[in-house]
Amino acid sequence: MNVKSETRHKIIRTASDLFYEKGYNLIGINEIIEESGIAKATLYSHFRSKEELLLAYLDEKDQELLKNIRAFCSSKSTGDAQLIAVLEFLIPFFEQEDFNGCWCIRSIAEVPRENVKVRTKIKSNKQAFRQFVLELVQSNKPELGESQQQQLSNQLYLLYEGALMESHLQGAAWPIETSIGLLKDKLQGK
Repeated sequence: MNVKSETRHKIIRTASDLFYEKGYNLIGINEIIEESGIAKATLYSHFRSKEELLLAYLDEKDQELLKNIRAFCSSKSTGDAQLIAVLEFLIPFFEQEDFNGCWCIRSIAEVPRENVKVRTKIKSNKQAFRQFVLELVQSNKPELGESQQQQLSNQLYLLYEGALMESHLQGAAWPIETSIGLLKDKLQGK
């Protein structure tokens, strides 16, 4: 990694930590500059606006999520265990000291509805996650027809999103545990 890309990465990591902890609207450019230990001109040579930095933050967090959840799921035996792992992944995520829910939902709640760039980025990131879930269902449930695979992947995606949001709201793991139970029941045909 060259100096320019190291600086860019440092700015994104700093902004990511601040946005995730305090929210997009409460963090100003000056706080990012101060926390990064860089000059204002350096920040603006990498990012033309705070919105552009938000888009980079969303990408960074989602790429990290997909990498980590892929590794977590593939560490389980094939079949139902890999599907259940999608939800089990939320347990250590919830238990992190800095857990603050879904960065996409937090971000979309803070930008105006008319902000097409951010809405499009979040939809794209969520679609990439949905595609991951669908591919996981397809590879672990080949006996299901295409429409059944799609339905199961949609259900798993919604269980994941609901468990993530509610565990943050409730400050408790029971939404995750309940979602895992619902998925197990579904997979066992109950």
